[in-house]
Amino acid sequence: MSETPPTDISHDQHAVRRQKLAEMRAAGFDPFRANVSPTHFSQDAKALYVEGQDNTVTVTVAGRLVTFRVQGGSSFVKIQDQQGQIQLYFRRDVLGEERYAVFKKSLDLGDIIGVTGTLFMTKTGEITVRVDAFTLVSKALRPLPEKWSGLTDSEQIYRQRYLDLIVNQESRNRLMTRSKIVSHIRRFFEDRQFLEVETPVLQNVAGGAAARPFQTHHNTLGVDFVLRISLELYLKRMLVGGYDRVFEIGRNFRNEGVSRRHNPEFTMLEVYQAYSDYRGMMTLVQDLLRSLCENVLGKSEIAHAASGEVINFAGQWREVKYKDLIIEKTGDPEWFSRSKEEKIAGVQKLGLHADLKWEDFELTNEIFGKLIEPKLIQPTFVTHLPKELCPLAKITPDDPSTIDVFELIIGGMEIAPAYSEQNDPDVQRAMFEAQAGEEQQKVDQDFLLALEHGMPPAGGMGIGIDRLCILLTGAESIRDVILYPQLRPGS
Repeated sequence: MSETPPTDISHDQHAVRRQKLAEMRAAGFDPFRANVSPTHFSQDAKALYVEGQDNTVTVTVAGRLVTFRVQGGSSFVKIQDQQGQIQLYFRRDVLGEERYAVFKKSLDLGDIIGVTGTLFMTKTGEITVRVDAFTLVSKALRPLPEKWSGLTDSEQIYRQRYLDLIVNQESRNRLMTRSKIVSHIRRFFEDRQFLEVETPVLQNVAGGAAARPFQTHHNTLGVDFVLRISLELYLKRMLVGGYDRVFEIGRNFRNEGVSRRHNPEFTMLEVYQAYSDYRGMMTLVQDLLRSLCENVLGKSEIAHAASGEVINFAGQWREVKYKDLIIEKTGDPEWFSRSKEEKIAGVQKLGLHADLKWEDFELTNEIFGKLIEPKLIQPTFVTHLPKELCPLAKITPDDPSTIDVFELIIGGMEIAPAYSEQNDPDVQRAMFEAQAGEEQQKVDQDFLLALEHGMPPAGGMGIGIDRLCILLTGAESIRDVILYPQLRPGS
C-alpha cells in the first residue's frame, strides 16, 4: 500500500475532468446541485472518538480531497476542511460495487465531498471515518498544485490565495491566527467596557494622519470625497458625544508605496479612553499584547523572524525618551540645539541621506527611523517625540518642544503609537495650522467645532493589525498576513 502521486498535471486534465462532469450529468447527477449537512468539523469529529470503541460514533464530515491511497477493494482518502484534515476509509463491501466504482472513477484530487460513517482507529493510530455513504458536492475542474513542489511562485501565492490556503499549511495557520488575534482583541476591549463603533470610510477631509489619500467622487451629491487615512478624528467626536470608551477595527487607505510593511489598504485598531492619558495607554497595550500571547499563541516569548532574537513579552518593557536615543546614537549631547546645517552634517556623518529641504525635526527623525528603530527588538516605549510629528497630542508641560506620546517599538517596527489627546480647541487649531511639510493635514473645521463643545481628557492609541500579525506570526512580509494584498492587475 503506497501513496500515489496526483495524476499528471497537464493541460489535458481540465478536459478530462470536464468529461467526467459531462458523464455524471448525462447519468442524471449534477454535483453542483448536491449538498451535504456536516455534523462536525474534522478535529471536532476526531475528538469524539473513545479509545477501544470503534464504529460506535457516527459523524458526517465534508471537505476537499487532498490525498488518495488505493488498495484493491479499499481506499484511504483524506479530506481537508477549515480545521484541518481527517482520514476516510472507503470499502467496496460496505458501499457496494456500483458506488465504489463511482468513487474510484468519478473523483479526483481537489473535489469536495461529504461522507457519513463511524469513527475507528487504524493500526497506525490514526482516527478515521469508515464511510457508509458519500456525496460529491463540487467537482474541481482544474487540478491542485502538485503536492511535492507545492505553490512556490510568490506572485501566484498572492493572486490565487485560495490555492495557497489549500496546499500550504503554514499559510493556513498564519491567516487563521490573524483571525484569532482580531477576535481576541474585540473580546479584550469589550470585557473592559469599550464600545465598538463604525465611522465613515468616505470623508470630506483626510485627517488624523499625514498621508496621501485616494480620491473619489459621489455622483448624486456632486462632491469629491477621500477614502479615510485614519480613524482618529471621528472616534474623538464620539468622546465629545459622551461615549467614554470606544474602539474601531477598520480599513484605512493611503495612496502611497508598497513594501514589506506597507499595503495601500490596511487594518487599524484605534482605541480612545476618556479620563486617561498616554500612560494609561501604556498599561492597556501591555495588557493587550500579553493577553494575546497567552490566549492566542499560548506562550510569552516569540522568535524575531529577522534576527532570531527571542522577544519576551512577560518581562519589564523598556521606556526611553526619544531625545535620549538620538543623543546616544549621534554622540552629541547638544544635538537638539544645533543649527540645521550642523544637523545635516551630522546625518551625513552617520551615513544617511540628508535632503536640504527637510525641516530640523525631519533630519532628526531620519536618524531615528533608519538607525534606531530597526534595532529596538524587545518591547520599548519611546516617549516624548518632537511636537512636529503629531499635531493631535498634548504638549509636554516641562518641554514644549515635545508631546506626551509614546511609540511602542517591537521587533524593529512601530506597533502602537499613543497620545495624551489634545482637547484644547485653540491649541489644536494652532497646531494644525503650524504643521509644516508637503503632507500637511487639512484643517478639519467640523472636528475643531466638536472640540469647542468640550472633549474630556483622554488617552488614544492606534495599532496596525497587519504589523501586529507580522510580529506575532513570524511572517516575512505584510502580504503574508493579508488574505488578498494589492497587486498589479494580472494579464
